[in-house]
Amino acid sequence: MYARRRHWYFAMMGTCIALFVLAWGVVRIWSVPAAVGMCLVAMVIPPVAAIVANRKGPDDRWWDEPPNPSAPSGDKQSDRWWDELDGKKHRH
Repeated sequence: MYARRRHWYFAMMGTCIALFVLAWGVVRIWSVPAAVGMCLVAMVIPPVAAIVANRKGPDDRWWDEPPNPSAPSGDKQSDRWWDELDGKKHRH
């Protein structure tokens, strides 16, 4: 899943760069409004690419989640730190 998201991210960012370069290197010669429109489209791509690259897939396990939400993560020190940050009292 990570490789697929990474490929999508780089494809989207490559498209963004290509739009900027084509807009001001080629398209502006014939139509400045079209070049500005291309840049506006390119401006929207980086936030969308970041969302695509950082979204959680159905099979992904993230660093702060146990594999089973009802089971402890197995790292007692980390659990104590998170409990302290969340304001929970941890019994020893």
